[in-house]
Amino acid sequence: MTAPMFDQWRARSPYYDDSHEAVCDTVRAFVTREITPHVDEWEAAGQLPRELHKKAAAAGVLGLNYPEEFGGTGTAFDLFHSLVQTEELARPGAGGICASLMTHGIGLPPILAMGSAELQRRIAPDVLAGEKIIALGITEPGGGSDVANLKTRAERKGAAYIVNGAKTLITSGVRADYITLAVRTGGPGIGGISLLLVETDRPGVSRTALAKMGWHSSDTATIHFDDVEVPADNLIGPENGGFAGIMRNFNGERLGMSQQANAFARICFEDALDWARHRETFGQPLIRNQVIRHKLADMVRRISATQAWIDQCAWSVLNDKAFPGDFALLKVQATQTMEFCAREACQILGGASFVRGSRIERIYREVRVMAIGGGSEEIMFDLASRQYKF
Repeated sequence: MTAPMFDQWRARSPYYDDSHEAVCDTVRAFVTREITPHVDEWEAAGQLPRELHKKAAAAGVLGLNYPEEFGGTGTAFDLFHSLVQTEELARPGAGGICASLMTHGIGLPPILAMGSAELQRRIAPDVLAGEKIIALGITEPGGGSDVANLKTRAERKGAAYIVNGAKTLITSGVRADYITLAVRTGGPGIGGISLLLVETDRPGVSRTALAKMGWHSSDTATIHFDDVEVPADNLIGPENGGFAGIMRNFNGERLGMSQQANAFARICFEDALDWARHRETFGQPLIRNQVIRHKLADMVRRISATQAWIDQCAWSVLNDKAFPGDFALLKVQATQTMEFCAREACQILGGASFVRGSRIERIYREVRVMAIGGGSEEIMFDLASRQYKF
């Protein structure tokens, strides 16, 4: 029997070496020990225990590829090591775990890229130590992908901003200690948007948990801001200069989601292959049927093509050649690959895929959030067409 696809593809790629396998081994051991035995429990609870963040920090998971001065692993690791980590965190087949445990991956980068030195020192160490949880607040009840028209307002009054408005579908929104918040500080359009770090224990902040189709182990919330007073020192970057930070963040988020989606597709292939080899129908293993082998081959074709594009986009980031249109289309490619593989795996497993507790059953429920979160397919196509100047 060949090695699992989780391990095969890196050995045949020019982008990965022994250091990436070392990251794989470390994260896989952490996932096997601290996550996999508790997946069903956390899915039922609707959130992760805060203690998991501390354990992930101790294992080097939270700080991978973050500055050493704030408790990260430093420059010894790069984006390809982060892709390997994302792959391994996907192994339990529960997207909400990775999304909620790693929310700092979208909440912290704007602070490190644009925030003051004081703000970085105040926020980053506790987040990377797992002591504090940070979320990102962009989507609003009245609009999601149309970031340029967000309504949450922050009015400057002396040494503070007064924030009013609401954000929704906020990952880790129930447990977050901090939220990197997109607010309107100026006029309409992208030129009036700023980023503001808001501590969620401030008076006027309230939260409502949301029940969801998938990502059950991730706490998701609508967060209301009613005359919330936030120090002006919490401004991230220049006033009315937040849109650029949001867009920069989106490229990284979409690359990470693409890797996660393709990892889920690989899981679907592996579990479907294992089932087809051992399940007997009409006196022979299911794998003996040509139609089943063709389904599996088509899954491999799509997964391999998607991984090649993911790696190319990661290379473009490391070599300052990143193009936003590529990341938009990559996310569509990866989530459609995930959707195809989840469907075909369900067809191969039949009724067994419909029973709660299997990885494929969970992944099938995660398809829509992966396709919509970080930018829906339709928005991604439109963004790419404008980037490519069609």
